[in-house]
Amino acid sequence: MTVHELSRADARRIAVRAQLLDRQQPTDLLDVVRKLTLLQIDPTAAVAPSADLVAWSRLGNSYAPAQLDAALQDRTLVELRAMIRPAEDMRLYRADMEERSGRGENSLWREARWEWVRVNDAFRRDILARLTESGPMVSRDLPDTAVQPWGSSGWTNNRNVSQMLEFLVQLGEVAVAGRQGRQRLWDLAERVYRDDPVVPAEKARHMQDERRLKSLGIARARGQECAVEPWDVGEAGEPAVVEGTRGQWRVDPAALGQPFTGRAALLSPFDRLVHDRKRMAEIFEYEYQLEIYKPAARRRWGYYALPILYGDRLVGKLDATADRKAGVLKVAAIHRDINFTMAMTSAVGQEIEKLSQWLGLELR
Repeated sequence: MTVHELSRADARRIAVRAQLLDRQQPTDLLDVVRKLTLLQIDPTAAVAPSADLVAWSRLGNSYAPAQLDAALQDRTLVELRAMIRPAEDMRLYRADMEERSGRGENSLWREARWEWVRVNDAFRRDILARLTESGPMVSRDLPDTAVQPWGSSGWTNNRNVSQMLEFLVQLGEVAVAGRQGRQRLWDLAERVYRDDPVVPAEKARHMQDERRLKSLGIARARGQECAVEPWDVGEAGEPAVVEGTRGQWRVDPAALGQPFTGRAALLSPFDRLVHDRKRMAEIFEYEYQLEIYKPAARRRWGYYALPILYGDRLVGKLDATADRKAGVLKVAAIHRDINFTMAMTSAVGQEIEKLSQWLGLELR
């Protein structure tokens, strides 16, 4: 098979276009999520919730968070392990769930987790019985009847109800049915997921790799292990080399040779264009770190700086905070990685104005 030779600019443009961040903007939220494959949920909302920021970056001010709420309510979109996915994609994840529960050919689940669930089987059955009778329910309304506490050196230590629910999601027995404020509502998975035929596990993983590559445009065949959503794409697509980088990449062949016209965009720190920081550094030659866990004095770009895209380059960071009580979007700084032309300054300024309008806040 031919190995495609790409410049960094080629690779960047493939990635930007695949993520729907070029000039040809989409108009429908469901189409966006289907193309991106997911919207990541994150509780930090210094400007706006990440899932909403990602949708706004693609759809502009025609997007309203109520559209996402409605899609989750009618279950055209569903939440799985802090990722919002198209409901029809759940058929690609059910086989792995069945394997973890022992109903499939192999058990791929980590033994320690399975042993904890097994020891607490009465606890598990109690949760399922309560959801069967009363669901959907928030976790605080489910009693902790664990006989063996969940042990952890982190914040999950002895959080038995939430841990059991998370594991039952991975077993395909429980699902997030909606939200009550910021609290998740839990119900039986069979009442949340569509009754589509389950795709066999090996074929499903290949389809996931193919869909992930189409959403990223270009990615590594192998990467570091990620608990929920991998960054790599296996053998999907075709091999490529990128000027100035080492090793082989995988590229979506349908993305090769396509015209490109860029635009300015403000991105969530969890946007899939920048989520893989190593790919970001290799292809975009861009330095970025989310600094919410750093002391204020050690921050270079701000608590929740938004990466700034212009054309096929990541050119800076926007340090901004939405002060909803005061009714203002406070812009502390625009950190420029390169010298902005007048056109860039104007385009980025317009995006900041649009952001304040979308948030319904005065720009300051």
